[in-house]
Amino acid sequence: MSNLQTFVNKTVTIITSDGRTLTGKLMGHDQTTNLILSRTIERIFATPGSEEATQQVEHGLYLIRGDNVAICGLVDEQLEAGIDWSAVRAEPLGGMKHV
Repeated sequence: MSNLQTFVNKTVTIITSDGRTLTGKLMGHDQTTNLILSRTIERIFATPGSEEATQQVEHGLYLIRGDNVAICGLVDEQLEAGIDWSAVRAEPLGGMKHV
């Protein structure tokens, strides 16, 4: 995972193997893909047709174990700033299965 070095000090979104969505600034990583995020926000999306708003839970400094990382991607901060996250709806992601 040496390609993660180019993501350090940039905002990333992580999707975990249990389907959670976390966004924060990548502070560091190691050879087993353990990730350290600062200013971490977890988004819990409301389902389509729901009257509830999507929730954003602030976690601050956060460590994610490498075996729990499914996807790590860069965030376009200008694009993200223009999104009304409370209005976004999504079906929940299922967990990963290792076969």
